[in-house]
Amino acid sequence: MCNLRSFFTPLLAVLLLQSLVVVVSAQGSATTWQTLTGNRPLVIARGGFSGLFPDSSSVAFQFAMLTSLPDVVLWCDVQLTKDGVGICASDLRLDNSTSIAQDMKNKDKLYLVNGIPTRGWFTVDFTLNELSLVSLTQGIYSRSERFDYSYPIQTVEDVANLKPPGLWLNIQHDAFFTQHNLSMRSYVLSLYRRVVINHLSSPEAGFLRSIVKRFNLNITKLVFRFLEPNVIEPSTNETYGSLSKNFTFIKTFASGILIPKSYIWPLDASNYLQPHTSIVSDAHKAGLEVFVSEFYNDVPLSYNYSYDPVTEYLRFVDNGEFSVDGVLSDFPVTPSATIACFHGLGKNDTPQVNLSVISKNGASGDYPGCTDLAYKKAILDGADVIDCPVQISKDGIPFCLGSINLYESTTVAQSIYSNREQNIPQIKAGSGIFTFSLTWSEIQNLTPVITNPYSKYELLRNPKFKNSGNFLTLSDFLALAKNTSSLSGVLISIENAAYLIQEEGLPVTDKVLDVLSKAGYDDPTSKKVMIESTNSSVLMKFRDKNNYELVYQIEEDIQDAEDAALKDIKDFANSVVISKISVFPESSLFLTGVTNVVPKLQSHGLSVYVETFSNEFVSQAWDFFSDSTVEINSYVMGANISGVVTGFPLTSARYKRNRCLGYNVLPPYMSPAQPGELLQLILPFALPPAEPPNPVLAPSDVVERPLPSHTASPPVPGGGATAVPPGAPNGLPKIGACIFLSNLAMLITILLLL
Repeated sequence: MCNLRSFFTPLLAVLLLQSLVVVVSAQGSATTWQTLTGNRPLVIARGGFSGLFPDSSSVAFQFAMLTSLPDVVLWCDVQLTKDGVGICASDLRLDNSTSIAQDMKNKDKLYLVNGIPTRGWFTVDFTLNELSLVSLTQGIYSRSERFDYSYPIQTVEDVANLKPPGLWLNIQHDAFFTQHNLSMRSYVLSLYRRVVINHLSSPEAGFLRSIVKRFNLNITKLVFRFLEPNVIEPSTNETYGSLSKNFTFIKTFASGILIPKSYIWPLDASNYLQPHTSIVSDAHKAGLEVFVSEFYNDVPLSYNYSYDPVTEYLRFVDNGEFSVDGVLSDFPVTPSATIACFHGLGKNDTPQVNLSVISKNGASGDYPGCTDLAYKKAILDGADVIDCPVQISKDGIPFCLGSINLYESTTVAQSIYSNREQNIPQIKAGSGIFTFSLTWSEIQNLTPVITNPYSKYELLRNPKFKNSGNFLTLSDFLALAKNTSSLSGVLISIENAAYLIQEEGLPVTDKVLDVLSKAGYDDPTSKKVMIESTNSSVLMKFRDKNNYELVYQIEEDIQDAEDAALKDIKDFANSVVISKISVFPESSLFLTGVTNVVPKLQSHGLSVYVETFSNEFVSQAWDFFSDSTVEINSYVMGANISGVVTGFPLTSARYKRNRCLGYNVLPPYMSPAQPGELLQLILPFALPPAEPPNPVLAPSDVVERPLPSHTASPPVPGGGATAVPPGAPNGLPKIGACIFLSNLAMLITILLLL
């Protein structure tokens, strides 16, 4: 085992050197940093890559070095054992981050910690030898437990022996160890003679003042760590909020400060950003560097960030007024990419990849879908194509709405139209109030509702504007798009056409053709028109429009497609939309591999778009590190897709302009996930169960009978309140299939851990 690790250490150095060359060129192309020194901010990996692996495990530290900037700093929370050995552990108590409660039952103790009675398994009660029987676990329960019980506790020397570019030691509880006859001061001074310590932080001013004269401050920077503003610092008996206004005093024993995010960007009670404070500029004026803590990709962010961690980091390092000097993160890959690839990026910068960004009901991650606000936000965010899922009102007006069932996107259930509920199994199981039951003027009176697909995780979208905006007719939508020079086209999706024609007498396809023609979209010089449907019969209706791109949506997940089915699709479509799962299969949110669906479709001359990309971290596989940019990059660079369908166009539009995509060699923080490699880091007993294979797309899933002819229908009875009895199926078969998505992992990491 040791020989293997020794063998691969030089290879690790080569990889890190390679990333250094790439990143240095990126730094040179960026504008000047507004940090204290003018250098780019540091990325500090808290406990290594602790967002995925157990905090302070060997794999977490090594993975952080592999996936981050080449000058990444490894953070170790130092605790002392009973025999005075320094270990890296996130807390004085080990029961939340190790197996100690199971391994050493009934050995928990009750101690005062900062004056508060606290029970647990404390490091001061066990020798290093005793702790060698204990293994690390993930301390945050929303993160994967698959890597638990696989890695031992690391000493500070173990981490130093990895030869990290930078080592940061945090001493959180010096006073506690003193009470237990252990001297953290003596330990640190002894360690300093053997190990290069680049940064040393503590929230105890007295501790830093006691050691400041014993360190070469050109080698080791002392950093005063701020706790919450109302907490009292014990040696000064002042609150941290009060000390944040006395940088002259702090400068006497520290060269920098480490503060929570809220000291810079406070949040109001509704979780929206307030104006930034002056603390960064004040500290810089006093000659203090400013480092910021509490960056987690998988903890709900301010609504201003739309669940996009890159957007949050940019707010701290690239806001035009100041830049912090470093960020403390559980997911160091994200600030690494932000700093190297996205800093100084403008909306007019040249795209580095050919990728179509197609909205999903507009920017429906930020505003109620298909409203004027959602479409304007999608345009502002840089979408190439905005979409209109066409529905039709009782009086035959085509308009944009994400669902034919008004329950899903409006407050119709609380309106005067609630008595128009129907049950139409041909459309969808369960009851609904459908768009064709209300006139357009009635629909205009409804209040939009933002979709919250992850509300069960308490992840809500922009609640302040959850009912904002106005719905648009198809004609208004096309006019908006036509007058927007930044858009390359529009996507019109049509569903339930056979039912609408046959049962409601509403020829939706004819209506769409008529509106497109009147809006001037038949002109070959106009914007691109994409017609999308899950029904081949709908696309056949538009086949004579040579300047239209016909997009076939494969609604279900598939693992493969028969050549005959693809030939059939090519007869009526130019491109295909597939699910993320149809590209990357998964098991328990771990990527298990990659299908051949994309290359097969492309070999038949079909462009491939993938949906739906969301910023919420729960929508992503573990392999994507709770980072929507990592996910998008893995589909684009790893699967070579043609476009993404997303309710958060900003993330994808910014991604395709990032400078790192223009390098001959992608840096590690902009490399696509390698499906299946994270699974290889999981011990056999913890592997997720294998998923059954998904279906293969067959010709019978694709071929449909033509749409029924439209004949005049009797008028709908006033009010439209009568229930529609169950009718015969419309004969438009759907498809079945397989696979889910996830990503990222490095085979070299696996080898390093052998």
